[in-house]
Amino acid sequence: ARWQTELFPGGRMGDYQAVEETAFIVEVSNTVKEAVERVIGAGLGGNAYQHSKVNQWTTNVEQTLSQLPKLGKPFKYIVTCVIIQKNGAGSYTASSCFWDSSTDGSYTVRWENKTMYCIVGAFGLSV
Repeated sequence: ARWQTELFPGGRMGDYQAVEETAFIVEVSNTVKEAVERVIGAGLGGNAYQHSKVNQWTTNVEQTLSQLPKLGKPFKYIVTCVIIQKNGAGSYTASSCFWDSSTDGSYTVRWENKTMYCIVGAFGLSV
């Protein structure tokens, strides 16, 4: 299995210039990554893609990330989870939001094994 993570301070994907880390990234990204790794490692780990289990897997990821508000940080959270079978077909998604790049941010974790991809995105918007 492989992991890939991306931080997008300021909300511009592909903008990797030196940017001061936002409060979201500093305070929340490790929690998101640990939660996703725990759920995916336990739930998806060595499993092959099974359509009948996708709903439960995505629910498990989303429920684990419901722990974010319990951190007591001043953010509203948006979490997405996509599980896609690896069969050669393409899949494209896009998301957009208007935010303050000094306080808000997003964090994406992409995991894959031989039969599937799991992509989890978390957005933190300061309140």
